[in-house]
Amino acid sequence: MTPIWKKPGMVPPPPGEESQTVILPPGWHSYLSPQGRRYYVNTATNETTWERPSSSPGISASPGPHRSSLPPTVNGYHASGTPAHPPETAHMSLRKSTGDSQNLGSSSPGKKQSKENTITINCVTFPHPDTMPEQQLLKPTEWSYCDYFWADKKDPQGNGTVAGFELLLQKQLKGKQMQKEMSEFIRERIKIEEEYAKNLAKLSQSSLAAQEEGSLGEAWAQVKKSLADEAEVHLKFSAKLHSEVEKPLMNFRENFKKDMKKCDHHIADLRKQLASRYASVEKARKALTERQKDLEMKTQQLEIKLSNKTEEDIKKARRKSTQAGDDLMRCVDLYNQAQSKWFEEMVTTTLELERLEVERVEMIRQHLCQYTQLRHETDMFNQSTVEPVDQLLRKVDPAKDRELWVREHKTGNIRPVDMEI
Repeated sequence: MTPIWKKPGMVPPPPGEESQTVILPPGWHSYLSPQGRRYYVNTATNETTWERPSSSPGISASPGPHRSSLPPTVNGYHASGTPAHPPETAHMSLRKSTGDSQNLGSSSPGKKQSKENTITINCVTFPHPDTMPEQQLLKPTEWSYCDYFWADKKDPQGNGTVAGFELLLQKQLKGKQMQKEMSEFIRERIKIEEEYAKNLAKLSQSSLAAQEEGSLGEAWAQVKKSLADEAEVHLKFSAKLHSEVEKPLMNFRENFKKDMKKCDHHIADLRKQLASRYASVEKARKALTERQKDLEMKTQQLEIKLSNKTEEDIKKARRKSTQAGDDLMRCVDLYNQAQSKWFEEMVTTTLELERLEVERVEMIRQHLCQYTQLRHETDMFNQSTVEPVDQLLRKVDPAKDRELWVREHKTGNIRPVDMEI
């Protein structure tokens, strides 16, 4: 089954008893507001109502007060904080606004939520752990980057927090540095091979023991020649190390650091925009609270008839309260858009970083396998340089050498005799 991708702050709808036992007209769905009150949404027309719609036109299926639409919706939420669509698409609710009131200008107090459904950390809205069920991972069982780096982490030095995405970038840059150091290691290995080959070639030209004769002399000469052959093998090994291991390690993703900086700036800009939008929401929320307090005060003044202008003042206060509610909805809409954009870019980018890390590890593994293969080949070639030496050493014959030498250097075979008187 394909996993469900959920954004921070996404909440699965609580199933309602009525929605399971009563068949609603086509297009209508039943939900519970955060305050526990049932409401209905027509997903085709976006119409919302507190009363259960009837399958027969003009007949209400549930008793109660007169039918009334819910306040306008913004990005999946009513101004009262109740979702206008299935909560899978809702992000930030308008907390502490008007509860279940149907009009932002109403002075009647709404119900206060027993617990928040969401919690905001560093301007990012998440489901509240005490009230929301555990979210399904985007890539279960894979320990994917896209599942575990949404929140910020405390700086080990205690100087604030580090964004989860920043941790991923640090890992990527560290991996690039490790790759560079591996390349430097191979370069040092190449220098050792080149120096070793140079010394072998120099030693092969040495005149030491050059006067050895016979079959042993031939074997000794082959020993010296094998050094020159071995020097050539190591020179070829160093050249292949450079072209097939060191150079690919150095050239792989040359612009990686520059690309990571671009990526970092992009995500950081989205977080800054999200923080700015969140500040606007809080400012608008505060303004709405003040307007509602002003409306409530003027309503109380009307009840005790302290002012002849109170009715007109109430109308003005109600208009201002409604305008403040509209402003808050717009701010929440912009915030949710910013968070959606950040979420989408985070998922896309973290999966790309994951792919790049797999690609980097696999590339290094392949080139290290190439290194070991070259080592095996070098050992094989080195073995071949000493095989002629082994053959000549098996042919060394001191008796034969002595015969040849005597034949060449003899001075006579007449032995001395005693002197006569």
